[in-house]
Amino acid sequence: MSAFAATLIDWQRKHGRHDLPWQTRDAYRVWLSEIMLQQTQVETVIPYYARFLERFPDLPSLAAAPVEDVLALWSGLGYYARARNLHQCARTLMSHHGGVFPADPAQLAELPGIGRSTAAAISAFSYGTRAAILDGNVKRVLARAFGVEGFPGTKAVENLMWNLAEELLPEADVDIYTQAQMDLGATVCTRGRPACARCPLADRCVALRDGRVADLPTPRPKKETRQRHGRFAAILANGAVLLERRPPAGIWGGLQSLPELPEDADTADWVSTHYGLEVRRVTPLAGFRHVFTHFTLHLQPEAVEVAAPPANCAEGGTTWHPLDRLDAAALPAPIRKLLEQLVRPDLFGV
Repeated sequence: MSAFAATLIDWQRKHGRHDLPWQTRDAYRVWLSEIMLQQTQVETVIPYYARFLERFPDLPSLAAAPVEDVLALWSGLGYYARARNLHQCARTLMSHHGGVFPADPAQLAELPGIGRSTAAAISAFSYGTRAAILDGNVKRVLARAFGVEGFPGTKAVENLMWNLAEELLPEADVDIYTQAQMDLGATVCTRGRPACARCPLADRCVALRDGRVADLPTPRPKKETRQRHGRFAAILANGAVLLERRPPAGIWGGLQSLPELPEDADTADWVSTHYGLEVRRVTPLAGFRHVFTHFTLHLQPEAVEVAAPPANCAEGGTTWHPLDRLDAAALPAPIRKLLEQLVRPDLFGV
């Protein structure tokens, strides 16, 4: 065993996290946590994880559920393609793998939403497979400990790190070693203000030795943040709001949202023509912005009061949803926040 691996395993046993709800050999629970933890902090994931397991305690229940139910529980967690892939993966496992997660990381990596590093983590934690992971925490630890230059998102640097990660793998206790890498990156070798004084690798860390902890890993080359603008109509009637399912691709893919108005459209005319509704009043609401990974979306919402719609008028992916049951809707976080602010007795009597 390399000194690197031995040090991390010893540190994990003494100082690592041992009470996370997904620390189990149950492949379903491990898989669910690994997908939720992609680009999301542990503290954010824990309540979602608990609610998800309460509704979908096992793979068959998740595979049998409508994707809309999965998206509703995922609402607010972000990166919604993860939820769609999670649902598709569950169905694939039921139909092609007898409801059992393969132990082979290569087979796991072929399933929807599971890449090479996630597959290795699932296999290591569930089956003790000797497989290397390379998530953001591990990249940061390796870059600093071994002085790896270059942005890890480039293919050449990523390949170098994969080779290093595989060379460092111990022959035994791979699950403990894998958790150690995650825990060290999440709690000690953090992106900002790393706790180098209590790091088990301090005496061999190249970045610490050379005074380059703040410089490594090399950050992503800066690009100008794109700005996008969108007008959204909160169409209200009888204590309900008209929701429209977003296309599968693009932002908020597959989620329910407010109808998006064309840039130059007259709101009353567009709503009347598009939905056949009698518009009574249009009230501009305070605009706000929502930051995505690669762009910032500036939202300009408008509240549109309409006469009571005919029964069963919702069609083509639209539905009237009660404002007092927003928790049951698969809404993007900013749209949910907007609608919750609308639920006031002084607004259109809703």
